[in-house]
Amino acid sequence: MANVTGGAADKSRADVVDTSPLDGRTTIENPVVAKIAGIAAREVAGVYALGGGAARVVGTIRDALNSTDLTQGVSVEVGEKQVAVDVTIVAEYPAALQTVAADVRTAIYRAMRDLVGMEVAEVNVTVNDVHLPSDDDQEAEPQAGRVR
Repeated sequence: MANVTGGAADKSRADVVDTSPLDGRTTIENPVVAKIAGIAAREVAGVYALGGGAARVVGTIRDALNSTDLTQGVSVEVGEKQVAVDVTIVAEYPAALQTVAADVRTAIYRAMRDLVGMEVAEVNVTVNDVHLPSDDDQEAEPQAGRVR
């Protein structure tokens, strides 16, 4: 991850400088920044899921309990003025991987700029798997045997 300029004293939150005429400071916690990045990435066409294999297993259990972790597969590094984001995705087949990754970068960049109000140092996208529609069919079928 790139060196984010102006490191904050407390790395668990982002202090966003408010330029309004009113006095005060807005503090955005890092999990909020990660959640916004995760939501932005999930909304991109061609993204099936976020996170690596183990994270997706835990995510499946959370989904079954209606407790989805929107930060799964996302890590952020927040400085005083900039944010850097790493996201791991599973792409849908046959989506063009470079296009999906570029769209994820764009979506996260916009979300960080528009919703969080910070510059983006970088957005790193790792594609660690490709989801095949036939994978869903195999999971739905009982695994009794090869012959029916």
